[in-house]
Amino acid sequence: MTRHSFSRVLSQLLLLVLVCLLVGWIVGQPAWVLVVGLGCYLAWTLRQMSRFYHWLSSHPNDPPPEARGIWGEIFDSIYHMQRRDGRMRARLQAVIDRIQASTAALREAVVMVDRDGHLEWWNHAAERLIGLRSPDDSGQHVANLIRDPRFIEYFEQGDFREPLEIPAPADINIQLQYAITRYGPGDRLMVVRDVTRLHNLEQMRKDFVANVSHELRTPLTVVVGYLETMLDLDDDLNPRWKRPLQQMQQQASRMQALLNDLLLLARLETSDNPSEDELVDVRPLLEHIRKDAEALSGERGHHISLHIDGNTRLHGIEGELRSAFSNLAFNAVKYTADGGEITLRWHSDAQGQHLSVIDNGEGIAPQHLMRLTERFYRVDTSRNSTTGGTGLGLAIVKHVLLRHQGKLEIKSEVGKGSNFSCHFPPERSV
Repeated sequence: MTRHSFSRVLSQLLLLVLVCLLVGWIVGQPAWVLVVGLGCYLAWTLRQMSRFYHWLSSHPNDPPPEARGIWGEIFDSIYHMQRRDGRMRARLQAVIDRIQASTAALREAVVMVDRDGHLEWWNHAAERLIGLRSPDDSGQHVANLIRDPRFIEYFEQGDFREPLEIPAPADINIQLQYAITRYGPGDRLMVVRDVTRLHNLEQMRKDFVANVSHELRTPLTVVVGYLETMLDLDDDLNPRWKRPLQQMQQQASRMQALLNDLLLLARLETSDNPSEDELVDVRPLLEHIRKDAEALSGERGHHISLHIDGNTRLHGIEGELRSAFSNLAFNAVKYTADGGEITLRWHSDAQGQHLSVIDNGEGIAPQHLMRLTERFYRVDTSRNSTTGGTGLGLAIVKHVLLRHQGKLEIKSEVGKGSNFSCHFPPERSV
C-alpha cells in the first residue's frame, strides 16, 4: 500500500466518522449511529478480505473480482504482479528448455552431480557413453555407476585441473575423457567425450616412435663404430678427412642420445606407475649427479652446490629418478652463463619430499613455461643446437614424476634465473 492509498483510506474513514456523528446528532443517538457505521465498514472490509482469499486460493489465474476503493487497487496490483511473474516464469522456462535441448543435442555427455555426489540430471549422450538409465539412476551416487578405481580416486580427490582418460564402463575399446567443473555450492558438472580416435592416434605415434628408434639404433651403432675405428687410425688418416669424420662422429653421437631419449620416453609412456618400487636413497644419487654436472661444466667454471635437509629415502625406481634429476641438473649447466651459480636442494616436509634445481641463468619468458615439457619444444632453437640438447629432457622428467605420483613445478623470470622443482607426495616417503 502506497502512502497516497493510505491517506485515502484515512480520509474515507474520517469522513465516515463525521457523517455518522452528524446523523447521530440529528437523530439524537450519535454513539449508536457511529457504532453502526463502523460496524458496516468492518463488515464490508471482511467481505472484501473473504473475496480476496477465495480468489487467491481457488482462481488465482482468473481476473480479480470487481471492487472499488482501496480493495480494487489491491486486486489490480496483485493481478498485474501475477501477470508479470507468469511472463517471467515463461521466459525462464523457455531458456531452461533451450539449454536442455542444446545439451541433449551434444555428442558429449553432460552430467550434473550435487555436492554429495548424487546424479541430478544428464543428457541423452550420457546414456550412450556411460550407460546411465533414466529415471532409474536419478539420485544414485556417481561412484556406484562408474566403478573404475581411477575415476573414484579422481572424483574424490577434487583436483580437476587435468581431465581423466579411462575406458568406457560398457566397452573397454572406447576411451572416454572425463572433465569436471565445480559450480554453485559444491555442485559439479561432468563432461564426458569419446576420445577413442585421438587415443588410437596417440598410441600409433608412440608405437611408431618406439619402432623407428629401435630400427635406427642398430645401423647407427655400426656407423659410430666405423667412425671411431677410422678416427683411431691417426697415422694412416688423410688430414683432409679428419675434421669431417670428427663432425660426423659428433652428429652421430647426438643422434644416439636422441634415440636413447626416445626409447626411454616410449618406455615411460607404456605405464603410469612403476612396476617394481624399490627403496632409493637420494643422497648418494644427488652427490653423483653433482659431480657429473661439474664434469659437464668443465672450463665454464659453474659453482654447483648441493644442500640436503630431512629424509632422503623414498620409494621409486632409481634409474628413472637418476634420469629425471640429471636432466634438470645438466639443463641448468647448459643454459647458465659461464661462472654462474647452480644449486641442488633436497628437503622434506609435511607435503612430501622436494628437489629444487636453481640457477641464475638468463631465465625463461612466461609464454614458454606451459610448453616446456612438450616433446621437442625449444625456447631458443639456435641455443639448443649449440648446446646439443634433444628437446626431450623435460618430457622425460614429467613422465618420470607422473609414474611416481609427483609433479614438476617451473618458476622462471627473464634475467633472474629459473627454479625447477620436483614434488613427491608423502606416501612416497619412507
